[in-house]
Amino acid sequence: MAAVIYRGLRYLVGTRGLQIVFGVLALLAIYIAAFLLKFTMITYLLGVLFTYGAFAMLVLFQPEVRNALARLGRSRVFGAFSTSKTSAVAGEVAEAVERLSRNGTGAIIAIERDNSLQDYLESGTTMQATVSADLLTTIFTPYSPLHDGAVILRGDQIVGAGCILPLTQHTITDKSMGTRHRAALGLSEETDALVIVVSEESSSISLAAAGRIHRAITPEIIEAILAGRQELDALAPATA
Repeated sequence: MAAVIYRGLRYLVGTRGLQIVFGVLALLAIYIAAFLLKFTMITYLLGVLFTYGAFAMLVLFQPEVRNALARLGRSRVFGAFSTSKTSAVAGEVAEAVERLSRNGTGAIIAIERDNSLQDYLESGTTMQATVSADLLTTIFTPYSPLHDGAVILRGDQIVGAGCILPLTQHTITDKSMGTRHRAALGLSEETDALVIVVSEESSSISLAAAGRIHRAITPEIIEAILAGRQELDALAPATA
């Protein structure tokens, strides 16, 4: 039970789920105090809230619930790819990221895992093309029709470009992170996608996952993570 609780709290750190836990604990403390002090009305109202509040939270926070369920039992950080395709795709993505960073070209690449990104595909242009460094670099070329948006990868296919991603609602104090970083964080909060960002201003590479963003990532690390040779936990501490 201790291990289960520890894993649950570790997953909640940096997400809205942790705020929910604190809120529920605060209400529970108020309920216990009201019960001991025999505040009948408060006890009754909080009892009703606890009865129906669970259903409300399932609706309001269904992305977090879905993300948590999808992560159960997953042992590899890049489980969406089959073993035979992982290395090839990881190499192509890493090469594309290296080129984009070297040229100072802004980009955002979302990699679908267990949670479907179909809703976000509808905001952009649907594609069906094999992942390649040349194609990814071309898509993000400045002034190209699809450069201003996110590319979505599914398995070894590029399935969408120019897609609009949700922006994080958390306050970002680091002024060096722009709209792309906010979009990467937003998607990683709502799904289990891995989101790679290349900054147009600084040419730095970032990786967002599980509501956290890792800065100053190298193409070699990107390739190792996508190929399953390195875990996210091995990276430097991420920021929310």
